Amino acid sequence: MNITKHATYSHQDVEIQSRETLYSGFLRVEKVSLRHRLFNQTEYTPTIQRELIQRKEAAGVLIYNDQQKKFALIEQFRIGAMDDPVSPWQLEIIAGVLDGDESPETCIKRESLEESGCELNDLQHIFSFYPSAGACDEIFHLYTAQAILPETGGVFGMPDEGENIQLHIFDYAALDELLQSGRLCNAAIIIALQWLKQHLLALKIG
Repeated sequence: MNITKHATYSHQDVEIQSRETLYSGFLRVEKVSLRHRLFNQTEYTPTIQRELIQRKEAAGVLIYNDQQKKFALIEQFRIGAMDDPVSPWQLEIIAGVLDGDESPETCIKRESLEESGCELNDLQHIFSFYPSAGACDEIFHLYTAQAILPETGGVFGMPDEGENIQLHIFDYAALDELLQSGRLCNAAIIIALQWLKQHLLALKIG
Protein backbone atom coordinates (compact mmCIF):
# COMPACT_ATOMS: atom_id res chain seq x y z
CA MET A 1 0.00 0.00 0.00
CA ASN A 2 1.19 3.52 -0.84
CA ILE A 3 0.39 5.26 2.45
CA THR A 4 0.96 8.71 0.88
CA LYS A 5 -2.07 8.20 -1.35
CA HIS A 6 -4.33 5.81 0.52
CA ALA A 7 -5.47 6.00 4.14
CA THR A 8 -5.77 2.73 6.05
CA TYR A 9 -9.48 3.27 6.69
CA SER A 10 -12.24 5.67 5.57
CA HIS A 11 -15.30 7.34 7.11
CA GLN A 12 -17.16 4.07 6.41
CA ASP A 13 -15.10 2.48 9.18
CA VAL A 14 -16.62 4.82 11.79
CA GLU A 15 -19.95 3.89 13.38
CA ILE A 16 -21.78 6.96 14.71
CA GLN A 17 -24.16 5.98 17.50
CA SER A 18 -25.44 9.42 18.55
CA ARG A 19 -24.81 13.16 18.13
CA GLU A 20 -26.01 15.74 20.63
CA THR A 21 -25.72 19.51 20.24
CA LEU A 22 -24.25 21.03 23.41
CA TYR A 23 -23.90 24.60 22.15
CA SER A 24 -24.70 26.52 18.99
CA GLY A 25 -23.38 30.02 18.33
CA PHE A 26 -20.46 31.33 16.30
CA LEU A 27 -19.14 27.82 16.94
CA ARG A 28 -21.16 24.64 17.35
CA VAL A 29 -20.21 21.97 19.87
CA GLU A 30 -21.51 18.40 19.66
CA LYS A 31 -21.12 15.36 21.89
CA VAL A 32 -20.58 12.36 19.64
CA SER A 33 -20.79 8.70 20.63
CA LEU A 34 -19.01 6.40 18.19
CA ARG A 35 -16.99 3.29 17.50
CA HIS A 36 -14.20 2.91 14.94
CA ARG A 37 -12.05 0.19 13.43
CA LEU A 38 -8.82 -0.87 15.10
CA PHE A 39 -5.58 -1.29 13.16
CA ASN A 40 -4.81 -4.89 12.12
CA GLN A 41 -8.05 -6.17 13.68
CA THR A 42 -11.62 -6.86 12.58
CA GLU A 43 -13.05 -5.55 15.86
CA TYR A 44 -14.17 -2.00 16.62
CA THR A 45 -13.36 0.07 19.68
CA PRO A 46 -15.82 0.10 22.59
CA THR A 47 -18.18 3.08 22.44
CA ILE A 48 -16.25 6.30 23.01
CA GLN A 49 -17.49 9.86 23.46
CA ARG A 50 -15.85 12.92 22.01
CA GLU A 51 -16.72 16.63 21.95
CA LEU A 52 -16.57 18.02 18.40
CA ILE A 53 -16.16 21.73 17.71
CA GLN A 54 -17.69 22.61 14.35
CA ARG A 55 -16.29 25.71 12.65
CA LYS A 56 -16.66 27.09 9.14
CA GLU A 57 -13.88 26.59 6.62
CA ALA A 58 -11.21 29.27 6.65
CA ALA A 59 -8.59 30.53 4.23
CA GLY A 60 -5.43 32.57 4.55
CA VAL A 61 -2.73 34.08 2.37
CA LEU A 62 0.90 35.10 2.71
CA ILE A 63 1.35 38.28 0.68
CA TYR A 64 4.86 38.95 -0.56
CA ASN A 65 6.71 40.84 -3.30
CA ASP A 66 9.97 39.68 -4.84
CA GLN A 67 10.80 43.07 -6.34
CA GLN A 68 10.30 44.88 -3.05
CA LYS A 69 11.85 41.93 -1.16
CA LYS A 70 9.16 42.24 1.49
CA PHE A 71 6.24 40.28 2.95
CA ALA A 72 3.22 41.16 5.06
CA LEU A 73 1.98 39.78 8.37
CA ILE A 74 -0.71 40.96 10.74
CA GLU A 75 -0.95 41.12 14.53
CA GLN A 76 -4.17 40.89 16.52
CA PHE A 77 -5.59 39.79 19.86
CA ARG A 78 -6.65 36.12 19.99
CA ILE A 79 -8.83 34.70 22.77
CA GLY A 80 -7.25 31.26 22.36
CA ALA A 81 -3.87 32.77 23.27
CA MET A 82 -5.24 34.79 26.20
CA ASP A 83 -2.93 32.99 28.64
CA ASP A 84 0.09 32.89 26.32
CA PRO A 85 3.21 33.72 28.38
CA VAL A 86 4.56 36.00 25.63
CA SER A 87 1.44 37.77 24.34
CA PRO A 88 -2.21 37.19 23.37
CA TRP A 89 -1.47 39.40 20.33
CA GLN A 90 -0.44 36.88 17.73
CA LEU A 91 1.50 37.29 14.49
CA GLU A 92 -0.47 35.73 11.63
CA ILE A 93 -0.98 35.71 7.90
CA ILE A 94 -4.09 37.46 6.58
CA ALA A 95 -7.02 35.07 6.94
CA GLY A 96 -10.76 34.78 7.42
CA VAL A 97 -13.78 32.48 7.55
CA LEU A 98 -15.61 31.62 4.34
CA ASP A 99 -18.94 33.43 4.12
CA GLY A 100 -21.77 31.15 2.97
CA ASP A 101 -20.93 29.56 -0.39
CA GLU A 102 -17.89 31.79 -0.81
CA SER A 103 -14.80 30.16 -2.34
CA PRO A 104 -11.45 30.27 -0.49
CA GLU A 105 -10.05 32.54 -3.21
CA THR A 106 -12.91 35.04 -2.91
CA CYS A 107 -12.60 35.00 0.87
CA ILE A 108 -8.87 35.73 0.70
CA LYS A 109 -9.27 38.63 -1.72
CA ARG A 110 -11.94 40.17 0.53
CA GLU A 111 -9.90 39.68 3.70
CA SER A 112 -6.77 41.09 2.07
CA LEU A 113 -8.54 44.36 1.28
CA GLU A 114 -10.01 44.56 4.78
CA GLU A 115 -6.81 43.69 6.66
CA SER A 116 -4.06 45.20 4.49
CA GLY A 117 -5.56 47.28 1.68
CA CYS A 118 -3.75 45.02 -0.83
CA GLU A 119 -5.55 43.89 -3.97
CA LEU A 120 -4.72 40.31 -4.97
CA ASN A 121 -4.88 38.70 -8.38
CA ASP A 122 -2.87 35.50 -8.83
CA LEU A 123 -3.21 33.12 -5.90
CA GLN A 124 -1.15 29.98 -5.41
CA HIS A 125 -2.64 27.19 -3.30
CA ILE A 126 -0.11 25.62 -0.93
CA PHE A 127 -2.01 23.29 1.43
CA SER A 128 -5.42 22.57 2.87
CA PHE A 129 -5.25 21.11 6.37
CA TYR A 130 -7.02 20.55 9.71
CA PRO A 131 -5.44 22.94 12.27
CA SER A 132 -6.69 20.88 15.23
CA ALA A 133 -8.36 17.65 14.10
CA GLY A 134 -8.26 16.24 17.63
CA ALA A 135 -11.28 18.36 18.52
CA CYS A 136 -12.30 20.63 15.61
CA ASP A 137 -13.55 19.96 12.06
CA GLU A 138 -12.28 23.27 10.61
CA ILE A 139 -10.39 23.05 7.31
CA PHE A 140 -7.88 25.81 6.53
CA HIS A 141 -6.92 26.63 2.93
CA LEU A 142 -3.46 28.21 2.68
CA TYR A 143 -2.38 30.37 -0.27
CA THR A 144 0.41 32.73 -1.26
CA ALA A 145 0.16 35.76 -3.54
CA GLN A 146 2.38 38.54 -4.81
CA ALA A 147 1.06 42.10 -4.50
CA ILE A 148 2.36 45.64 -4.25
CA LEU A 149 2.97 46.16 -0.54
CA PRO A 150 2.75 49.50 1.29
CA GLU A 151 6.05 50.89 2.54
CA THR A 152 4.82 50.84 6.12
CA GLY A 153 2.10 49.03 7.99
CA GLY A 154 -1.02 50.45 9.57
CA VAL A 155 -4.18 49.59 11.47
CA PHE A 156 -6.90 47.72 9.59
CA GLY A 157 -9.92 45.49 10.19
CA MET A 158 -13.67 45.81 10.56
CA PRO A 159 -14.41 47.60 13.87
CA ASP A 160 -18.07 46.54 13.79
CA GLU A 161 -16.81 42.93 13.84
CA GLY A 162 -14.49 43.61 16.77
CA GLU A 163 -11.36 43.65 14.59
CA ASN A 164 -8.32 45.75 15.45
CA ILE A 165 -5.48 44.56 13.22
CA GLN A 166 -1.93 45.86 12.93
CA LEU A 167 -0.30 45.29 9.52
CA HIS A 168 3.47 44.71 9.60
CA ILE A 169 5.75 44.85 6.54
CA PHE A 170 8.93 42.77 6.87
CA ASP A 171 12.06 42.72 4.74
CA TYR A 172 13.12 39.35 3.36
CA ALA A 173 16.30 39.79 5.40
CA ALA A 174 14.24 39.45 8.61
CA LEU A 175 12.78 36.05 7.68
CA ASP A 176 15.31 33.79 9.43
CA GLU A 177 15.26 35.86 12.61
CA LEU A 178 11.47 35.78 12.62
CA LEU A 179 11.38 31.99 12.17
CA GLN A 180 13.71 31.60 15.16
CA SER A 181 12.10 34.25 17.35
CA GLY A 182 9.50 32.13 19.14
CA ARG A 183 6.74 34.57 18.10
CA LEU A 184 5.19 32.24 15.52
CA CYS A 185 2.56 30.17 17.31
CA ASN A 186 0.12 28.88 14.69
CA ALA A 187 0.46 26.35 11.89
CA ALA A 188 -0.57 28.59 9.00
CA ILE A 189 2.11 31.23 9.54
CA ILE A 190 4.84 28.64 10.14
CA ILE A 191 3.96 26.72 6.98
CA ALA A 192 3.67 29.93 4.95
CA LEU A 193 7.03 31.33 6.06
CA GLN A 194 8.76 27.99 5.54
CA TRP A 195 7.31 28.07 2.02
CA LEU A 196 8.70 31.59 1.57
CA LYS A 197 12.14 30.47 2.76
CA GLN A 198 12.16 27.69 0.15
CA HIS A 199 10.91 30.16 -2.47
CA LEU A 200 13.80 32.52 -1.73
CA LEU A 201 16.34 29.71 -1.81
CA ALA A 202 15.04 28.70 -5.23
CA LEU A 203 15.34 32.30 -6.45
CA LYS A 204 18.60 32.84 -4.54
CA ILE A 205 17.40 36.11 -3.10
CA GLY A 206 16.91 37.31 0.44
